[in-house]
Amino acid sequence: MKELQSSEEILLFCKALSSDVRLRIVEILGTHGERNLNELAAHLGVTNGAMTAHIRLLSDAGIIMVRHSSGKRGSQKTCSLVNQRYLVNLMNEQQDENSYKAEIPIGQYSAYHVQPTCGIATSSSIIGEVDDSRYFDSPLRVNAGILWFSSGYLEYRLPNYLKAGQELTEIQISFEISSEAPETNNQWPSDIAFSLNGHLLGVWTSPGDFGDTKGMYAPDWWPSYWNQYGLLKLLSVTKDGSFIDGVKISDCTVDDLQIDSRSEMCLRMEVKERDGRPGGMSLFGRHFGNYNQDIIARICYTEAERE
Repeated sequence: MKELQSSEEILLFCKALSSDVRLRIVEILGTHGERNLNELAAHLGVTNGAMTAHIRLLSDAGIIMVRHSSGKRGSQKTCSLVNQRYLVNLMNEQQDENSYKAEIPIGQYSAYHVQPTCGIATSSSIIGEVDDSRYFDSPLRVNAGILWFSSGYLEYRLPNYLKAGQELTEIQISFEISSEAPETNNQWPSDIAFSLNGHLLGVWTSPGDFGDTKGMYAPDWWPSYWNQYGLLKLLSVTKDGSFIDGVKISDCTVDDLQIDSRSEMCLRMEVKERDGRPGGMSLFGRHFGNYNQDIIARICYTEAERE
């Protein structure tokens, strides 16, 4: 799920979907997967020129991605959806007044325990050797753009900039994630647990380890038979419970965490065994996957009332 925050993003999004034809394009791609422009034009009964204009608007809004691929008649453009769910945040400007945001590199974990298959890489090369967990200790890890393991956990320290008297109201954490299968397998369920300061926030099941198409930001040297992209997920903890993409995963609230200005905030991502077989975890950062971001945390709070 992607959160639309700025007025410019929301305006582009609304313009792109203000057409029956473009809504049908999104419906077709969501139902049938990747399609080329000729197939879409023929299916909807519009000219190739008109289809190109529609695709450009959807692409500019970030709703679809367009790839150039070779076909029987030379190069062709194929389209696929970037996201299937969006959150339109109409209160972002007001939210920014009482919140702060930080982006944590995926390689800046504070603790880990991982088992092969595993590996870690920057945008230019593998760090060390694959399936050797010792390289998760490499100083180069802070530059990582992708990492993966079949079982274990990672821990990240979220910055706590709360001041005395400020009350935590919500924690939002977004990241691109998938399972970890030998090579890739889009049907490879993995149960991934999220905890904060030892409090279990809940478990989310990743459907697979995606490798059907090359990741939008994957470097040219990255092998096509390895993890290509993940799903962008939004983990949030509010006064009503814990949620993934707005779906409740537990009753754990921010009040249960008892975080104040002196507290640490330690996030753990851990692979749980499923039917005796862990499904692994792949985490994507900048220069990999379909989203050019690392782990983004937003901390929301209220100011104490002055007497």
